Amino acid sequence: MKFDEILTNDDLLDALYDMHFDECTPIQELAIPPVLEGRDLLAVAQTGTGKTAAYLLPVIERLVNDNYPQDNVNCVVMAPTRELAQQIDRQMQGFSYFMPVSSMAIYGGTDGQTYEQQRKGLKMGADVVIATPGRLLAHLSMGYVDLSKVSFFILDEADRMLDMGFIDDIMQIAGHLPKDRQTLLFSATMPPKIQMLAKNILNHPVEVKIAVSKPAEKIKQGAFVCYESQKLPIIERMFKETPPNRVIVFSSSKQKVKDLARSLKKSKIKVAEMHSDLDQNEREEVMLDFKAGRINVVVATDIISRGIDIDNIETVINYDVPHEAEDYVHRIGRTARADREGRAYTFISDKERGKFKVIEKLLEKEVEKLPVPEELGAVPSYGGRESHKTDKQWKGRRNGRCRGRGKGTSKNGAKGRGKNSGHKDANA
Repeated sequence: MKFDEILTNDDLLDALYDMHFDECTPIQELAIPPVLEGRDLLAVAQTGTGKTAAYLLPVIERLVNDNYPQDNVNCVVMAPTRELAQQIDRQMQGFSYFMPVSSMAIYGGTDGQTYEQQRKGLKMGADVVIATPGRLLAHLSMGYVDLSKVSFFILDEADRMLDMGFIDDIMQIAGHLPKDRQTLLFSATMPPKIQMLAKNILNHPVEVKIAVSKPAEKIKQGAFVCYESQKLPIIERMFKETPPNRVIVFSSSKQKVKDLARSLKKSKIKVAEMHSDLDQNEREEVMLDFKAGRINVVVATDIISRGIDIDNIETVINYDVPHEAEDYVHRIGRTARADREGRAYTFISDKERGKFKVIEKLLEKEVEKLPVPEELGAVPSYGGRESHKTDKQWKGRRNGRCRGRGKGTSKNGAKGRGKNSGHKDANA
């Protein structure tokens, strides 16, 4: 379906044309019509399916066509991280390029001058406020933010916000909003906590679910079945044989991220860690160093598994099997972007075999099990018994199917540019 079949505003369609947006993605085709009708929406869709446009486009059209007041906060979009809030704001600027729709991003980790700019913008009113929960609550607590006339409340990556402990913040913010608002909830997964949140804040929602897409075929996947104590020696051996370049290693907890990064630094690896204990400036510095090649390996929690665009990632390593099968797809989807090839390895301890079998069920295929170096001793079999693989097998497999390098040029997508004079930039 084309956008001009479901959207009517010519200025909005002109912006989409300039951004080379023509055909709707499945989530956009299913979500935009009920949003235009004023219905609440519960949408399950992973990152990369076009969900940001699925909620921004109908909201922008309604803000203009229905003449909402320009001195109010008319729409609040909640995002779990500063990076995602910035990303949404950039798309908002592109979509609203030819339209008098104002927006601003509100997030933490900024200096006093930026905080003051955010305060002034919130007092003046912006059509669309894109915010992280903690920073919006900080402004609300000062008494100068009026959300009583908000018409649209949108939760993006709701499952991540719950994982990061924002449920109470979200409910507190919702308490400042009118009950007759339209609420849209987008989540990549639908665990019980999200179902409960949806029940509490949505009113007879339309439900849309887009099946989790399989990883790109260009990702060469492999897995090591091993004991927990063997994981560090395996990754050290991998990096010794093939010096790492643009590698992300995902681990299950902040403490394990810190411990692993510390161990790799002892091996003279240019490594940095990424987790929620770092403030926003520290996280941005890590990502800048990584993109510039000053860091070769980032060890991270799932804080960068979704919603962050990083090009040229050669290898993703799951040091721990992710808790949710869908998270495996999000993690390894960091590589093999823009038609490149990539590699993804997963370390499966004896206690994680069940979780990985669920992942294979989602993938509808078995991931190749790679041999562990012989000197590391016996390893658990995938079926439950110990087994041995020879050092010769290790080298042969490592040099074979799972060592492809991808080449290509990156395309970040068309950017909207223009004269949106109403845009209030909190980043200035």
